[in-house]
Amino acid sequence: MLDMEAIKNFSIDKSDWKKVKFGDVVFEPKESVKDPVAEGIKHVVGLEHITSEDIHLRRSAGIEESTTFTKKFSQRDVLFGRRRAYLKKAAKANFEGICSGDITVMRAVEELLIPELLPFIVNNDRFFDYAVQHSAGGLSPRVKFKDLSNFELSLPVKTKQKDLLQLLNSLDSLIENNKLLTSQLKKNLITIREKNLCSSDFEKVRLAHVLDNIIAGKSLNGENIPVSNEEKGVLKVSAVGAEGFVCNENKRLINQKEYIPKHSVKAGDVLITRANTTELVGRVCLVSKSYPNLMLSDKTLKLNFLSEKVDKVYISEVLNSLLCRNQIEAFATGTGGAMKNISQQEIRSLKVPMPPVKMQQEYGRNITSIRNTIQQSVLYGEKLFQIRSDLINKVF
Repeated sequence: MLDMEAIKNFSIDKSDWKKVKFGDVVFEPKESVKDPVAEGIKHVVGLEHITSEDIHLRRSAGIEESTTFTKKFSQRDVLFGRRRAYLKKAAKANFEGICSGDITVMRAVEELLIPELLPFIVNNDRFFDYAVQHSAGGLSPRVKFKDLSNFELSLPVKTKQKDLLQLLNSLDSLIENNKLLTSQLKKNLITIREKNLCSSDFEKVRLAHVLDNIIAGKSLNGENIPVSNEEKGVLKVSAVGAEGFVCNENKRLINQKEYIPKHSVKAGDVLITRANTTELVGRVCLVSKSYPNLMLSDKTLKLNFLSEKVDKVYISEVLNSLLCRNQIEAFATGTGGAMKNISQQEIRSLKVPMPPVKMQQEYGRNITSIRNTIQQSVLYGEKLFQIRSDLINKVF
């Protein structure tokens, strides 16, 4: 277990550290490439490939895709999103490539700064705040390296930077290993859903045979503003999550008189979206807790099943499987644009594998256990991330 109190009270002796300007220990290389293919460049990076508050560059486009980018970066450089710096995009490259003009390439002066420390220095709140304050422009503000070069920070001598790097790398390794664990757990869940739950050995029946009834939400003209715990609201259709949860933030305010208790969202409800984009229509989730002040929108349906025939955890997973997704996408219709619809009748006609209820319950317990472990892993990862952020902010 992490000692949160010790971390909170962590301090470091900086009495022998030297105050420097960012531009004294970091420079902008300004290298360019005229013919990326001829020079063997394989990676193209735009702002969309850098994830906010992630020190690692994990994505890129292939050089075979058309690009006008010519700015070159090398392995160990930091790519800083100079446009809209408040998005906090700054990542270390583990490969060379070319990038957008909206990205500033940063490289450590190796005589003064260990290059691996640079991504940690840049990913600190004070640096991002400084970048935002020195950005210029209206809708799409940008910051120049010459302005960032005046940012002041304290650094130990290079021989002591290794100890600092070791500490930061240890935390980063914990974060990365936890991400791998979470990813593997999610893959395990998908494997169970697609192979075990949707086994060809199980009899497939129409959903109508195990349904008690379907409750449709109500069309309301709500305001798109946050809802407090005391106010009445309606869940947007996007509240039905891809991984079986309801996002409490996706809601809008409604008039008190419009509120209908029977349309409220309760723990154990199985929800399905009847209208949205192709990707989101027919999305299913099992609600984990009650929201007595929130109603379903007219684009979301509540599926009530016959308890003696169906385990809710099991059926929620099956309805999110490729087997059912393919049926839903075949049924979904629309009149132009990306919006699609699926009717109650079509939902009732979905064919789902239906093993004996005791077997469903066994699957349900296994799935719940994995989901709980995933949730714990995600929370642990968030805690580690916060610890690293706090440490970076204290050190630099």
